[in-house]
Amino acid sequence: MKKIDKTSRIPLYIQLMDILIDEIENQMEENDQLPSEREICEKYDVSRTTVRQAISELERDGYIYKRQGKGTFVAPKKLNQDLIRFYSFTEEMKKLGKTPVSKVLSFNIVKADKKIAFKMKRNEGDLVYEFSRLRLADDVPMLLETTYVPHDRFPGIRKADLEKTPLYDILRYRFGASLTMAEEVFRPVMTREFEMEMLKMPAEVPSLKIERFTYDGDAIIEYSNTIARGDKFKYRVRLENQ
Repeated sequence: MKKIDKTSRIPLYIQLMDILIDEIENQMEENDQLPSEREICEKYDVSRTTVRQAISELERDGYIYKRQGKGTFVAPKKLNQDLIRFYSFTEEMKKLGKTPVSKVLSFNIVKADKKIAFKMKRNEGDLVYEFSRLRLADDVPMLLETTYVPHDRFPGIRKADLEKTPLYDILRYRFGASLTMAEEVFRPVMTREFEMEMLKMPAEVPSLKIERFTYDGDAIIEYSNTIARGDKFKYRVRLENQ
Protein backbone atom coordinates (compact mmCIF):
# COMPACT_ATOMS: atom_id res chain seq x y z
CA MET A 1 0.00 0.00 0.00
CA LYS A 2 1.27 3.43 -0.92
CA LYS A 3 1.82 5.78 1.99
CA ILE A 4 1.68 9.51 2.56
CA ASP A 5 5.15 11.05 2.92
CA LYS A 6 4.72 13.85 5.43
CA THR A 7 8.30 15.02 4.88
CA SER A 8 7.71 15.60 1.18
CA ARG A 9 7.22 19.09 -0.24
CA ILE A 10 4.25 17.76 -2.23
CA PRO A 11 1.02 18.80 -0.47
CA LEU A 12 -0.66 16.00 1.46
CA TYR A 13 -3.95 16.28 -0.44
CA ILE A 14 -2.14 15.86 -3.78
CA GLN A 15 -0.34 12.76 -2.50
CA LEU A 16 -3.67 11.40 -1.31
CA MET A 17 -5.25 12.19 -4.67
CA ASP A 18 -2.54 10.21 -6.46
CA ILE A 19 -3.09 7.23 -4.16
CA LEU A 20 -6.86 7.30 -4.62
CA ILE A 21 -6.61 7.71 -8.40
CA ASP A 22 -4.34 4.66 -8.55
CA GLU A 23 -6.90 2.65 -6.57
CA ILE A 24 -9.80 3.90 -8.69
CA GLU A 25 -8.07 3.09 -11.98
CA ASN A 26 -6.53 -0.25 -11.03
CA GLN A 27 -8.56 -1.79 -8.21
CA MET A 28 -12.11 -0.45 -8.44
CA GLU A 29 -15.03 -0.67 -10.83
CA GLU A 30 -17.52 1.93 -11.99
CA ASN A 31 -20.01 2.88 -9.26
CA ASP A 32 -18.00 1.17 -6.49
CA GLN A 33 -18.29 3.08 -3.22
CA LEU A 34 -15.22 4.72 -1.76
CA PRO A 35 -14.45 4.40 1.95
CA SER A 36 -15.87 7.11 4.20
CA GLU A 37 -13.87 10.24 5.02
CA ARG A 38 -13.20 8.85 8.50
CA GLU A 39 -11.94 5.55 7.09
CA ILE A 40 -9.61 7.34 4.65
CA CYS A 41 -8.32 9.54 7.49
CA GLU A 42 -7.48 6.49 9.58
CA LYS A 43 -6.02 4.49 6.71
CA TYR A 44 -3.59 7.18 5.57
CA ASP A 45 -3.16 9.08 8.84
CA VAL A 46 -4.25 12.44 7.48
CA SER A 47 -6.71 15.09 8.65
CA ARG A 48 -10.31 15.31 7.53
CA THR A 49 -9.47 18.65 5.90
CA THR A 50 -6.87 16.90 3.70
CA VAL A 51 -9.34 14.16 2.77
CA ARG A 52 -12.08 16.63 1.90
CA GLN A 53 -9.73 18.66 -0.29
CA ALA A 54 -8.59 15.53 -2.15
CA ILE A 55 -12.17 14.30 -2.59
CA SER A 56 -13.28 17.70 -3.86
CA GLU A 57 -10.52 17.75 -6.49
CA LEU A 58 -11.28 14.19 -7.58
CA GLU A 59 -14.95 15.08 -8.00
CA ARG A 60 -14.06 18.15 -10.04
CA ASP A 61 -11.77 16.07 -12.27
CA GLY A 62 -14.51 13.51 -12.90
CA TYR A 63 -13.04 10.52 -11.05
CA ILE A 64 -15.86 10.29 -8.50
CA TYR A 65 -19.40 11.46 -7.82
CA LYS A 66 -21.42 11.95 -4.66
CA ARG A 67 -24.91 10.82 -3.71
CA GLN A 68 -26.55 12.82 -0.98
CA GLY A 69 -26.77 10.71 2.14
CA LYS A 70 -25.26 7.69 0.37
CA GLY A 71 -21.55 8.40 0.01
CA THR A 72 -18.93 8.80 -2.70
CA PHE A 73 -18.67 6.52 -5.72
CA VAL A 74 -16.35 5.80 -8.66
CA ALA A 75 -17.56 7.69 -11.72
CA PRO A 76 -18.16 5.80 -14.99
CA LYS A 77 -14.86 5.47 -16.79
CA LYS A 78 -14.17 7.86 -19.64
CA LEU A 79 -13.58 6.24 -23.01
CA ASN A 80 -10.01 6.81 -24.09
CA GLN A 81 -9.93 7.71 -27.77
CA ASP A 82 -6.56 7.44 -29.50
CA LEU A 83 -6.20 10.06 -32.22
CA ILE A 84 -3.06 8.75 -33.87
CA ARG A 85 -4.90 6.52 -36.33
CA PHE A 86 -8.17 6.26 -38.25
CA TYR A 87 -11.07 5.04 -36.11
CA SER A 88 -14.83 4.50 -36.16
CA PHE A 89 -17.17 4.77 -33.20
CA THR A 90 -18.61 1.30 -33.78
CA GLU A 91 -15.25 -0.47 -33.91
CA GLU A 92 -13.81 1.44 -30.96
CA MET A 93 -16.76 0.58 -28.74
CA LYS A 94 -16.51 -3.09 -29.68
CA LYS A 95 -12.82 -3.10 -28.75
CA LEU A 96 -13.78 -1.75 -25.33
CA GLY A 97 -16.26 -4.57 -24.86
CA LYS A 98 -19.27 -2.29 -25.21
CA THR A 99 -22.29 -2.76 -27.45
CA PRO A 100 -22.60 0.14 -29.92
CA VAL A 101 -25.98 1.23 -31.26
CA SER A 102 -26.79 3.99 -33.74
CA LYS A 103 -30.28 5.45 -33.70
CA VAL A 104 -31.06 7.34 -36.91
CA LEU A 105 -32.99 10.43 -35.84
CA SER A 106 -33.45 11.95 -39.30
CA PHE A 107 -32.53 11.05 -42.88
CA ASN A 108 -32.89 13.33 -45.91
CA ILE A 109 -31.49 13.98 -49.37
CA VAL A 110 -30.96 17.73 -49.65
CA LYS A 111 -29.22 20.31 -51.81
CA ALA A 112 -25.93 21.41 -50.31
CA ASP A 113 -26.14 24.97 -49.08
CA LYS A 114 -23.20 27.34 -49.32
CA LYS A 115 -21.68 26.24 -46.01
CA ILE A 116 -21.90 22.49 -46.66
CA ALA A 117 -20.70 22.88 -50.26
CA PHE A 118 -17.65 24.78 -48.99
CA LYS A 119 -16.91 22.20 -46.29
CA MET A 120 -17.17 19.29 -48.72
CA LYS A 121 -15.47 21.06 -51.64
CA ARG A 122 -18.53 20.60 -53.83
CA ASN A 123 -20.87 22.84 -55.79
CA GLU A 124 -23.69 24.61 -54.07
CA GLY A 125 -26.89 22.75 -54.91
CA ASP A 126 -25.25 19.31 -55.25
CA LEU A 127 -27.35 16.56 -53.67
CA VAL A 128 -26.06 15.20 -50.37
CA TYR A 129 -27.36 12.81 -47.77
CA GLU A 130 -28.02 14.58 -44.47
CA PHE A 131 -28.69 12.37 -41.48
CA SER A 132 -28.49 12.69 -37.70
CA ARG A 133 -27.65 9.81 -35.41
CA LEU A 134 -27.57 9.27 -31.68
CA ARG A 135 -24.62 7.00 -30.89
CA LEU A 136 -24.89 4.83 -27.78
CA ALA A 137 -22.61 2.40 -25.97
CA ASP A 138 -24.29 -0.13 -23.68
CA ASP A 139 -27.46 1.97 -24.04
CA VAL A 140 -25.72 5.11 -22.73
CA PRO A 141 -25.95 8.11 -25.12
CA MET A 142 -22.43 9.19 -26.09
CA LEU A 143 -22.52 11.26 -29.28
CA LEU A 144 -25.02 13.31 -31.23
CA GLU A 145 -23.88 13.39 -34.84
CA THR A 146 -25.02 15.05 -38.07
CA THR A 147 -23.39 13.68 -41.22
CA TYR A 148 -23.25 14.67 -44.89
CA VAL A 149 -22.29 12.26 -47.69
CA PRO A 150 -22.28 13.04 -51.45
CA HIS A 151 -25.30 11.46 -53.16
CA ASP A 152 -23.76 11.08 -56.63
CA ARG A 153 -20.82 9.07 -55.26
CA PHE A 154 -23.01 6.78 -53.11
CA PRO A 155 -26.47 6.46 -54.69
CA GLY A 156 -29.15 4.34 -53.09
CA ILE A 157 -28.30 4.58 -49.39
CA ARG A 158 -31.42 4.30 -47.26
CA LYS A 159 -32.23 5.06 -43.65
CA ALA A 160 -32.69 1.34 -42.98
CA ASP A 161 -29.14 0.69 -44.18
CA LEU A 162 -27.71 3.02 -41.54
CA GLU A 163 -29.78 1.46 -38.81
CA LYS A 164 -28.25 -1.97 -39.32
CA THR A 165 -24.82 -1.35 -40.93
CA PRO A 166 -21.99 1.05 -39.94
CA LEU A 167 -21.64 3.90 -42.44
CA TYR A 168 -18.00 3.14 -43.18
CA ASP A 169 -18.86 -0.48 -43.99
CA ILE A 170 -21.47 0.76 -46.47
CA LEU A 171 -18.99 3.11 -48.12
CA ARG A 172 -16.22 0.52 -48.26
CA TYR A 173 -17.98 -2.70 -49.16
CA ARG A 174 -20.96 -1.55 -51.20
CA PHE A 175 -19.27 1.26 -53.09
CA GLY A 176 -15.58 0.36 -52.95
CA ALA A 177 -14.50 3.57 -51.23
CA SER A 178 -11.01 3.74 -49.75
CA LEU A 179 -11.06 5.67 -46.50
CA THR A 180 -7.55 7.01 -46.84
CA MET A 181 -7.58 9.75 -44.21
CA ALA A 182 -9.74 11.60 -41.72
CA GLU A 183 -9.15 15.07 -40.36
CA GLU A 184 -10.80 16.25 -37.15
CA VAL A 185 -11.17 19.68 -35.59
CA PHE A 186 -12.06 19.91 -31.89
CA ARG A 187 -13.39 22.79 -29.82
CA PRO A 188 -15.21 23.04 -26.49
CA VAL A 189 -18.79 24.31 -26.66
CA MET A 190 -21.68 25.09 -24.37
CA THR A 191 -24.16 22.24 -24.58
CA ARG A 192 -27.52 23.35 -25.95
CA GLU A 193 -30.71 22.31 -24.23
CA PHE A 194 -31.90 19.83 -26.86
CA GLU A 195 -28.40 18.26 -26.94
CA MET A 196 -28.52 17.79 -23.16
CA GLU A 197 -31.92 16.16 -23.52
CA MET A 198 -30.81 13.79 -26.28
CA LEU A 199 -27.55 12.87 -24.55
CA LYS A 200 -29.14 12.77 -21.07
CA MET A 201 -26.43 15.06 -19.74
CA PRO A 202 -26.41 17.09 -16.52
CA ALA A 203 -26.63 20.82 -17.22
CA GLU A 204 -23.16 21.57 -15.86
CA VAL A 205 -21.31 19.06 -18.09
CA PRO A 206 -19.45 20.60 -21.08
CA SER A 207 -19.33 19.15 -24.57
CA LEU A 208 -16.78 18.84 -27.30
CA LYS A 209 -17.72 19.71 -30.86
CA ILE A 210 -15.92 17.60 -33.44
CA GLU A 211 -15.84 18.36 -37.16
CA ARG A 212 -14.71 15.37 -39.18
CA PHE A 213 -13.66 15.30 -42.83
CA THR A 214 -13.17 11.81 -44.25
CA TYR A 215 -11.30 11.41 -47.53
CA ASP A 216 -11.09 8.93 -50.38
CA GLY A 217 -7.93 10.19 -52.02
CA ASP A 218 -8.43 13.93 -52.46
CA ALA A 219 -12.24 13.76 -52.32
CA ILE A 220 -14.21 14.41 -49.14
CA ILE A 221 -16.73 11.59 -48.83
CA GLU A 222 -18.04 12.40 -45.36
CA TYR A 223 -18.42 15.57 -43.36
CA SER A 224 -19.74 15.25 -39.81
CA ASN A 225 -20.59 17.58 -36.96
CA THR A 226 -20.57 15.76 -33.64
CA ILE A 227 -21.35 16.74 -30.07
CA ALA A 228 -19.42 14.46 -27.69
CA ARG A 229 -20.18 14.27 -23.99
CA GLY A 230 -17.36 15.85 -22.03
CA ASP A 231 -17.94 13.45 -19.14
CA LYS A 232 -17.61 10.33 -21.30
CA PHE A 233 -14.62 10.89 -23.58
CA LYS A 234 -10.93 11.52 -23.11
CA TYR A 235 -8.80 12.06 -26.22
CA ARG A 236 -5.10 11.41 -26.60
CA VAL A 237 -2.76 12.82 -29.23
CA ARG A 238 0.82 11.66 -29.77
CA LEU A 239 3.32 14.28 -30.92
CA GLU A 240 6.59 13.11 -32.42
CA ASN A 241 9.74 15.11 -32.96
CA GLN A 242 10.89 14.25 -36.44
